[in-house]
Amino acid sequence: MKPFMTAYPWTEYSNLLKEHILNPLNVGFFESRSHERKEIRIAAGEHIDREKENHVILFLVVDVNDGIIADAKFQALGHSCLIGAADIVCDIILRKNYDQARRITADLIDKKVRDFDDVVSFPPYASHHLNLVLDALEKGCIKCEDIPIQDPSYSPPLPSHIASTTHRSDWDVLSQIEKLDLIKKVIQEDIQPYIELDAGGIEVIAFSENREITITYQGACVGCPSSTGATLNAIQEILRSRLHPDLVVKPDFSFLKT
Repeated sequence: MKPFMTAYPWTEYSNLLKEHILNPLNVGFFESRSHERKEIRIAAGEHIDREKENHVILFLVVDVNDGIIADAKFQALGHSCLIGAADIVCDIILRKNYDQARRITADLIDKKVRDFDDVVSFPPYASHHLNLVLDALEKGCIKCEDIPIQDPSYSPPLPSHIASTTHRSDWDVLSQIEKLDLIKKVIQEDIQPYIELDAGGIEVIAFSENREITITYQGACVGCPSSTGATLNAIQEILRSRLHPDLVVKPDFSFLKT
């Protein structure tokens, strides 16, 4: 099955979304004999919408030792939004466990390929196609529910690479309030959606000396070993890459004291 694109209002798509549609990097499938090792499982999730002639299949290569998705591909027939969403999802779920993957939302898919923070990448009517892909993903993840999930401190849900390393050139001339607003914006838009994949939350409670950011965790992040290890390091690196390389992030656990 190869991608097939129906008519679309091209001007309503972000440039990054167009790239995923025109040059999808994750088209394909996995055959069972290509992953015969006992520690690997291929799980496929499929959704067919006959009324609107959309059909998508997601193929997940999952490590049976820890539930981590090592690779993902898709095949799709239908609207261009379906193809773009499927390709983006295959990127997002890599190196996440199947439980984190099934928490991915349509909003996270959209934010992944925005050209501008305040301009959506998918047109409003695309929600149907986004949900088709998410439904196929859920069906694939269900087939992995018997696989034990590894310690979350080993695999935080945050992106494994930093997409942007362009620091704010005006950082030093901004006021303390302006800097804090930018920090909160990056956390809300670039970090929180991924933290939610682990049913957790994060909030900034202090910003001092123009470089030290104090955060508090919520939900599943509270008490997780990763909150002072891999997740904390990833949060700090994202903020440094977006804003300033000297930023330091520290967690506050005073609320745990009684």
